[in-house]
Amino acid sequence: MRPTKTLILLIITILFLSCKSETKTEAELLAYAKDIHERVITLDTHCDINVKNFTDSINYTQRLKTQVNLPKMIEGGLDVPWFIVYTGQDSLSRQGFENAYDNAMSKFNAIHRLVKQYAPDKIELATTSDDVRRIVKSGKKAAMIGIENGYPVGLNIENVEKFYNLGARYMSLSHNGHSQLCDSNTGEADGVWLHNGVSDFGKLVIAEMNRLGMMIDVSHPSKEAMRQMIELTKAPIIASHSSARALCNHSRNLDDEQLQWLKENGGVVQTVAFRTYVSDKKDKKDVNVSDFIDHIDYLVEKIGIDHVGISSDFDGGGGVNGWDDASETFNVTHELVKRGYSEKEIEQLWSGNLFRVLDECAAVAESLK
Repeated sequence: MRPTKTLILLIITILFLSCKSETKTEAELLAYAKDIHERVITLDTHCDINVKNFTDSINYTQRLKTQVNLPKMIEGGLDVPWFIVYTGQDSLSRQGFENAYDNAMSKFNAIHRLVKQYAPDKIELATTSDDVRRIVKSGKKAAMIGIENGYPVGLNIENVEKFYNLGARYMSLSHNGHSQLCDSNTGEADGVWLHNGVSDFGKLVIAEMNRLGMMIDVSHPSKEAMRQMIELTKAPIIASHSSARALCNHSRNLDDEQLQWLKENGGVVQTVAFRTYVSDKKDKKDVNVSDFIDHIDYLVEKIGIDHVGISSDFDGGGGVNGWDDASETFNVTHELVKRGYSEKEIEQLWSGNLFRVLDECAAVAESLK
């Protein structure tokens, strides 16, 4: 029997009202995004520090000019900054290693002063995902620690465990320049490599990181070093601050082949809001949070929502228009909501995926005991 005109009109009306009810106004989207931002744990895996801002008179309890500090974190709703123990690359010599170690220790000590002396009522050091959940639930911020460049390890493998015991939960084996552990992405510029991937000592360090439960960061190492690390590791890896090379052709970004390796390994790429890595087509001053989310969209489509996270590289050159310091962190959630991401997906991007990798690395360490 053919449907009557009345029935057809009724069906059209129901479909129209259904679609209309699912369409939110700008004000409704904003309120919805604020609710989500309040509920999820927001985590940024890369915030550089300067020890000059970790003293009894100048520290992160104050609204400094730094992109990250407690007032700006509170304003923007950033729950978990990963403070970075960064050391630039120098000579592979005894003196170079000693200087690098001293530099690393000064940054570890600075972070510990912040959480123990200057602001223990506002921020606490976390070393596990459970720590973070407990700390955030108590109303405080949770600080975590990552190491950018394994150079300070020197040739003493015991330093890996020493850094782990001080709170480090990820480490990149190189930075801008080849370290004693592996080659850097910077070798692409001149085609000169020191190890053709990972050094023999670097292989021992990877095994030690697996034993301890420290995540291996592949953001700065060379492509071949990354490939070898995935072959060697027993645990998932992370790229703590890299974006998609298909959208911005920079050696610090991951190409599609690398992304596939990372997916198969079970790891996560923490998309970075660093202008130079977000766009090679726009003027740097014009790169914005929408361009940044374009990378998240691409990565999610390419390797799946389970393998993508978020980072800024604040106070290390990072930031884009709309997310130029911690006080603007909500704008990332707002843009994700506008793109149609669900609360569950936003939670995964902000912290869930990174926590999964951290937990899996801890489980691998437990299995190796």
